[in-house]
Parts: sequence; structure tokens; C-alpha cells
Amino acid sequence: MSEQNEIQRIEPISPLANAAELVKVGGNMDVGKLKELLDLQERWEANEAKKAFVVAMAAFKENPPEILKDKTVSYGQTSYRHATLYNVTSKINSALSLHGLTASWRTAQDNGSIKVTCKITHVLGHSEETSLSAPPDDSGKKNVIQQMASTVTYLERYTLFALTGLAGKDQDDDGNGSGKKPPTVRPPTDEEWEVIAEVCKAIPAPPGKRVDAKKVAAICYESRQAYPYDMAHVTRTAEWLSDMNRPELFIPEPKDEFDEHVENFNSQPEDPAAKEAEATAAAKFGEKNEQVELRYYCTKCDKEFEEFKIKGVCVNTDCLSRDIIDRQKS
Repeated sequence: MSEQNEIQRIEPISPLANAAELVKVGGNMDVGKLKELLDLQERWEANEAKKAFVVAMAAFKENPPEILKDKTVSYGQTSYRHATLYNVTSKINSALSLHGLTASWRTAQDNGSIKVTCKITHVLGHSEETSLSAPPDDSGKKNVIQQMASTVTYLERYTLFALTGLAGKDQDDDGNGSGKKPPTVRPPTDEEWEVIAEVCKAIPAPPGKRVDAKKVAAICYESRQAYPYDMAHVTRTAEWLSDMNRPELFIPEPKDEFDEHVENFNSQPEDPAAKEAEATAAAKFGEKNEQVELRYYCTKCDKEFEEFKIKGVCVNTDCLSRDIIDRQKS
């Protein structure tokens, strides 16, 4: 390409530079015009910084860093991975710096909630930010400072993800990897199981179902990396789980031993021998409501009999009462 046809990039000229050229050639400028010029210069610089920010973010996203979920948690049938804060910030900040960008955070507290704001700033001064809020993480045996730190760490990770538009990626393992099993999570202690049991009682269950304590433990650990441990927070934990609207929390209510026995008995096929015996008895003695009553009835022991052994005396040797009714005479 010849020099005449070469396309050259023309840098935009700022209002202040234009004014300097005007003064240089003998133009006049009073204080009022100078103030207007400075305001215009400020707006121009802000607009240029914003355009530079957009260009830098586009370049960053053209070749984004790969954020591997480097921590694995598994409990029972529940298993998940997440990227640690160190992994997230080190990878993303390194990639941002290549384009004149940097990430920072600020925290605040409001009505017991922790608010974390992530801010990405360009070297020319333009910045954009996003915020997330959450209560202190009171799961596990954390003190107050640890509860706050856990929430801050969680929110820092996800505000940075939200602002950059990135997400964690599962580590590939096609069978040629290390072969190591993911670390297992310890089961709840006896004290934690007691709290979990109270949480289960506080969650309203549909008819015929009950809350599965193991599912409660798994969901709490999945979300908070700890089990419920404080009886003072049973109600709040139960409300939190109820609001999730997760049907897998509930399992069928077990039947008691009597109901199960009756159900099993009713479901059994009819015994042919028993049916034949009932038919024979009915043919010989008649159906129950057709059977002929015996003549005599003792009102004291409820004994029925057809004839006396001793006239006027009940045949029941343990009774021998004379309070006998003759049904043929009544």
C-alpha cells in the first residue's frame, strides 16, 4: 500500500486543545468561556474513558480466563464443585490487567445484612459496579467475625462473576486424570443431628409425608458449607428451607406396624381351604344371622345351653346361677 493510500488513525482533539490553538492564533477567551470550556473538557474526557472501558472489556471477553471449579464437596448423593475466591480473583484480575482494568470491592452493613460491591475500573477513570447482599453465614460453629468473613468471601466471588459475565467451569476428567476421589464431607455430629431434627419438625410437610433429615443436612451443607448447629436458629433455617420449594425434601410417612399388618393381610389372596370350611359350616348351621339360638341363657355369665344338668341351674360350674331365661317361654 502506498503512503498516499495508507489509512491513518486520527486521534480525536479535545476541546481544551482546540481552545489552546485558538489562543495561539490570537483569539480572546474570557473567564466565562474558560469555565464552559473546562466543563466541556470534563464531559469529553468522561465519554472517552467510557469508550475505552467498553473497548477494554470487549478485548477481555474475547479471550477470557478459564476459571476451574477447584474445590469439591460431596455428601451422600449430593456433590458439587465451586471455584475458590483465590482462584477466581487471581485469574480474573491477571486477565483484566492486560487491558488496563482492575477489580476492587467495598463492603457495608445495613440492618444486619452484609452488602458487597464489586467495581471494575479502567486506567482512564471510567468504572462500573454491581452489588449483592446476604445475611451473615451462621452455619457451622463460626464466631461472629467468621460468619461475616464467610459471607463477604461468597459475595466477592459472585459479584466478580456477575460483573465480568464469567462462570466457573468443571474440571475435565475423562478417565486419564489423577483418579483421586473427591474429598468426602464429615457427617453431622450428634448435636447437629438434634438441631436438624428440630428443623425437620418446624417445616410443614404435605399430608402423608415427612421431612427427610438427610436431605435437610445435605442442602444446608451444599448452600452454607456447614450443618445447622444452633437451636436459636431453628425457625429461621426452617423458613429458609421452606421458601426453597424443593419437593425432594419430603418422603412418604412410614406406616405403623398395625396399619402395615392390616394392609398386608387385606392384600393377601383368599385361602381356598378356609373358604371351603366356611361354606361347609354355613350349609350345616346356616349363616351367622340364620343360626338358631340355644333355649336357655344365663344372665349372669352369658352362657347359652340347650338343656340343664341340674334343673334350673346354669351348666357353667364356675357360675351355677339360677338366673336363667327360657327363650321358648319368653
